[in-house]
Amino acid sequence: MTRDLTVGKPLKTIVLFTLPIFVGNVFQQLYSMIDAIIVGHTISNDALAGVGATGAISFLVIGFVQGLTAGFAVKTSQLFGAKDEDGVRRSIASSLLLCAALSVALTAVAVLTTMPLLKLMNTHPDIIGYSYDYIVTVYWGLTATVFYNMASSVMRAIGDSRTPLIFLIAAAVLNVAFDFLFIVAFKMGVAGAGWATTLSQALSAIGCFIYLFAKFKKCRIKREHFKNPFKFYRKHLAIGLPMALQFSITAVGVMVQQTALNGLGKSAVTAYTAASKIDNLAAQPLYALGSAVATYCGQNYGAGNIERIRKGVRVSMLAGVVCSLAGLA
Repeated sequence: MTRDLTVGKPLKTIVLFTLPIFVGNVFQQLYSMIDAIIVGHTISNDALAGVGATGAISFLVIGFVQGLTAGFAVKTSQLFGAKDEDGVRRSIASSLLLCAALSVALTAVAVLTTMPLLKLMNTHPDIIGYSYDYIVTVYWGLTATVFYNMASSVMRAIGDSRTPLIFLIAAAVLNVAFDFLFIVAFKMGVAGAGWATTLSQALSAIGCFIYLFAKFKKCRIKREHFKNPFKFYRKHLAIGLPMALQFSITAVGVMVQQTALNGLGKSAVTAYTAASKIDNLAAQPLYALGSAVATYCGQNYGAGNIERIRKGVRVSMLAGVVCSLAGLA
């Protein structure tokens, strides 16, 4: 079911759209915590520290992917708000092509720079092997991550924030099951955790696209929808790249912090890994709210409801303050 965010009271509309995203984000954090618990208990504390030490460089690339796909979907939401069904199909087709090309480039750059970055960040010699084995596996599966995020973003762009939650829960369950299969049964070590994440996201991405094209007629693309002028692709990049870079710039600060933390020893890295999982839970309402507001603004911009955008931004800022205070408590 799609939700038209151009009608209804702004606060109620935004909150109802935010809730499934928030639940999904929390669920994702919980299964990330389970990942860490499985690695720590089935392999070693060094393995847990090694996985934790990849958080910053993982955020650098995965955050870029999340920002990029969310940015592409903003253009989709604008066309959806403008009731331009052909434009929605062309936007989805353009996003598919751009994501395919960027997946190849990102994978190559990420894999080649993994070990140099880990060394630059002073990763402890006892855990750097675990760090490399885990994160390089995740990077090899970046294509699955890109298309999983793209499919979820497109569904939110057309007003469906519930279905991505369902597929996220499915991915989480699969991820935990694959963790036990690859780490415990197949003895693949921390690389098994990486492959579990990749495979679960790949299956969920396939499921998302099957559902998207089967359920929503306005999203069914044909060959002609890929034949767009360069400026149409450029418009997607003009929104997607700044959002992607925003995430990556934040990640650079996290990398500096991680470098300082690595200098305190692997015990400190292990402790930080555990604590950061809990800390991330408190920030999820803000992440969910930001994602919801981006779609809200996109649809209303496409519909030409500028005053409604202003009202939505004002009430969402107040909601963000409330969420921040609740997180502090």
